[in-house]
Amino acid sequence: MIYLASRSPRRRQLLEWVGLEVEVAPSLVDETHDPIEPPPKHARRLAIAKAATGPADRIVVAADTVVYRGDVLFDMPLDRDEARQHLTELSGGWHRVTTGVCVRRGALQEAFTVTTEVRFRALSPAEIEVYLASGDADDKAGAYGIQGRGSALIAEIRGSWTNVMGLPVEETLAAIAVVSA
Repeated sequence: MIYLASRSPRRRQLLEWVGLEVEVAPSLVDETHDPIEPPPKHARRLAIAKAATGPADRIVVAADTVVYRGDVLFDMPLDRDEARQHLTELSGGWHRVTTGVCVRRGALQEAFTVTTEVRFRALSPAEIEVYLASGDADDKAGAYGIQGRGSALIAEIRGSWTNVMGLPVEETLAAIAVVSA
């Protein structure tokens, strides 16, 4: 049984897809970003803080995913206008998706980041509006999800597809094996 310190239904789904039983208990860690902290360090720091909120006698998986270009973060949009702005800025170019992951059991801890590069197609304003109307931009860093309609926005990825979905499965399973030993 994995204790998932995250409210992301996508992370739960990824862990269940590989046959793990998951108990979800979101952490209440403050996710405020320090503007001088690079996005990958931010994601790793939050994952470690979230994992620390789980029970010491269980395998705890915690993660935080950031979407960014340079040092500009594209967080979960607060509303449709912000989602539109994110998608417009990401349109036609490359950006990065980094997930910080921490897997912990007692004093054993594996913390790491995985980064995937993503290139969006050039999106027309009409395409962006159709995507926004679908609701798929809601509750997602960068205002898109690779696993749904958002896959049509993407021209190319370099790296882990599951990382863009919110949890790099291969690396997470390796970390679970280390803390389980």
